[in-house]
Amino acid sequence: MEAVNFVEQQLRPETSVPDFRAGDNVSVHYKIIEGGKERIQIFKGNVIQVKGAKGSHTRTFTVRKVSGGVGVERIFPMYSPNIAKIEINKHGRVRRSKLFYLRKVSGKKARIKERRFLKK
Repeated sequence: MEAVNFVEQQLRPETSVPDFRAGDNVSVHYKIIEGGKERIQIFKGNVIQVKGAKGSHTRTFTVRKVSGGVGVERIFPMYSPNIAKIEINKHGRVRRSKLFYLRKVSGKKARIKERRFLKK
């Protein structure tokens, strides 16, 4: 098992990923390569799940947004070289680690409360 962890650490790119979890609102800056040109597209939405072991290079997260009345979900590998940046917009307060119920609800029921942090 130690050999597998060693190989994973060698293959993983040296990128700093912010600590976020399900319920957080994030903006993912994703590199799109079309022909010889490269551009960055921003996908902004709520994280509905984070899958995989912490620190593993196979870790993924799913972001959901509603665009034009249609729900759009996208799965991103956490340590993909195509992710330029991940910004956390809001920290959500939820009681589940997988928020699949958001697929069925709309309006006020789909709102996620913001997590408040105590100031010292």
